[in-house]
Amino acid sequence: MSYFLYSVTFFVLLSATVLYFTRTHWLPLLPRLSFSIPGPIYSRLPTSFRDDISAGLSSSTFDLNANLEAGDSRQGLDNAGKKEVLRIMKRAGVGFDEARRLWMEEKFRKEGIGRDGLPRDPKFVSFS
Repeated sequence: MSYFLYSVTFFVLLSATVLYFTRTHWLPLLPRLSFSIPGPIYSRLPTSFRDDISAGLSSSTFDLNANLEAGDSRQGLDNAGKKEVLRIMKRAGVGFDEARRLWMEEKFRKEGIGRDGLPRDPKFVSFS
């Protein structure tokens, strides 16, 4: 019985190895599988200031229209920051300004900066 188990295990490992090393030949022949998952799991992040404005990442206190009018050549806001702000807006149900404030406070907290903007490092010396 154990010889049979060993031979089956060997055959499976040998087949898996052969399939792995020849995958470039047979993988394109397989049909493409597309899974339809209900609900928006992934949404494309905006890539320009116009896209940022249409995604709701602009307000009267953080106006991106001036960037558009000035012909700013940058690709829009920082992708990582946009992703986090959009996540906060969705999760907490708040507007852009509040989500941006929450994101900055979290970022400051991780960096050891207090809500007043001063470092929380006990060795910090300020002459103001």
